[in-house]
Amino acid sequence: MKKIKFKCIFISNCLLLLLLLQSPISTGESTIEEQQVRIKASDFPNGFLFGASTSAYQIEGAVVEDGKSVSNWDIFCRTDDGTNGDVADDHYHRYMEDIEIMHSLGLTAYRFSISWSRILPRGRFGGVNQAAIIFYNSIIDNLVLRGIEPFVTIFHHEYPQELEDRFGGWLSPLMQEEFVHLAETCFKYFADRVKYWITINEPNLFSEMGYERATYPPARCSPPFGNCATGNSDSEPLIVAHNMLLGHAKAAKLYRDQFKSKVDGLMSIAVCAFMYTPMTDNVYDKEAAKRALAFNVAWTLDPLVYGDYPQEMKNYHGSELPSFSSEEKELLKDSIDFIGINHYGVLYAKDCVHSSCLCNDSSCTQGSDRPIRGFVYTTGERNGVPIGERTGMSRFFVVPSGMEDIVDYIKERYNNKTMFVTENGYSSPSDEDDIYEHDVKRIQYHQSYLAYLAQAIRKGADVRGYFIWSLMDNFEWSSGYAIKFGLYHIDRLTLNRIPKLSANWYRDFLGNSSIVVDADSFIAITYENKDLSRVQSH
Repeated sequence: MKKIKFKCIFISNCLLLLLLLQSPISTGESTIEEQQVRIKASDFPNGFLFGASTSAYQIEGAVVEDGKSVSNWDIFCRTDDGTNGDVADDHYHRYMEDIEIMHSLGLTAYRFSISWSRILPRGRFGGVNQAAIIFYNSIIDNLVLRGIEPFVTIFHHEYPQELEDRFGGWLSPLMQEEFVHLAETCFKYFADRVKYWITINEPNLFSEMGYERATYPPARCSPPFGNCATGNSDSEPLIVAHNMLLGHAKAAKLYRDQFKSKVDGLMSIAVCAFMYTPMTDNVYDKEAAKRALAFNVAWTLDPLVYGDYPQEMKNYHGSELPSFSSEEKELLKDSIDFIGINHYGVLYAKDCVHSSCLCNDSSCTQGSDRPIRGFVYTTGERNGVPIGERTGMSRFFVVPSGMEDIVDYIKERYNNKTMFVTENGYSSPSDEDDIYEHDVKRIQYHQSYLAYLAQAIRKGADVRGYFIWSLMDNFEWSSGYAIKFGLYHIDRLTLNRIPKLSANWYRDFLGNSSIVVDADSFIAITYENKDLSRVQSH
């Protein structure tokens, strides 16, 4: 890949000039005018945190350096398509450059994760890797020095393969104790400077992808979800999520009992939070949309707020849904101080109890007529028409109003508990030029989603921060490097960080600019060997 150079010619008083582009994002669902979204950082409450997110395996690289062990993803990527995170973005060696990038953007917060296989290469079967402690201490110290609040995720999909080989990983209750040991190690070394902790990233998604659909390690499943060597898609995701929730609750208690006093820190979990809307106006589909939310969002959050699984799940599951003891319910209840929302889109929901459901488009998934899915068929299409503009991910559609809707749902269900949007981002289609053409859509995406978030806050939602996924293009799990969410492009040959237009936009937004991306804007961009001095709309 050739290194791309670009030069912006500024017009009027704008700090960032924007493209005379193809038609802006529109969804049919929205009431805010995406073509003329004027949103500024000052539209949010004082002290509101603006950041970006990453995760260890997706950016660090250094796969076996300085004592790191082989992880579940290291093994999985060698049995999949060969794409892997061996180098990723080489953040392990370039983290100071990346922190300077964050500082130059004006971020007030940065969310990153700890590599379990780096800090505890053998879990409880070995010692703490001091090289990893030095690495993460340096990241935290340099963030704090620059006024950037660290948000630390303890588990983000990656753990030592040895734990999988020894006892089956998250399918075993033993993993709860392994996780508590990991959390305690992090607290011991970092809790004096880290105030915001996210114990586990998306337990609902990890359970589904690893144990229902086999697109994440350990790649277990059963028909109709897939054809794997082993696994049970109808029950194993429930067991895995159960162990994760109890692991979180035990870690939260440990933190509150022994470490919270250091900086009066806060504990949370981040949930994958799609919004769902009825496929039709009939009562069954309306109930299906509610059920989809319960089987996805409330599956994780109800136990952590109220101490037990949502009634909607109990109504449809039999003995395969694990139960909590009375002691466990007390441990789980109110074990989070805030809710982390990872939101990427809206899907239609169709009832499969009173009608048949067949997956016949690229955005639906198999097994909708089974209890594990709540007998709900979810898709981004209706009569062949997408719910919003398509992105690089088959189930991620651009529906900005979904941000306000999911915040409102969580606000109402959980009595307006404090929220942070811990991930929100736009994946450009893999066959498009991400740096130029479709990065403008990334800017429009964030402007529109932020506008709806600001509207939810004005209506009373207690949201205190927003994190873009992601700071830079990275290893997007089973999608490899083809899917790009980043504000910065990574040249896969040189690993140079190249700012996209969206990086410039975010910097100016954080400086309280209200630049509008619309069809009246103009920019001249010169690429090496590619002159695009005048860009016409398509």
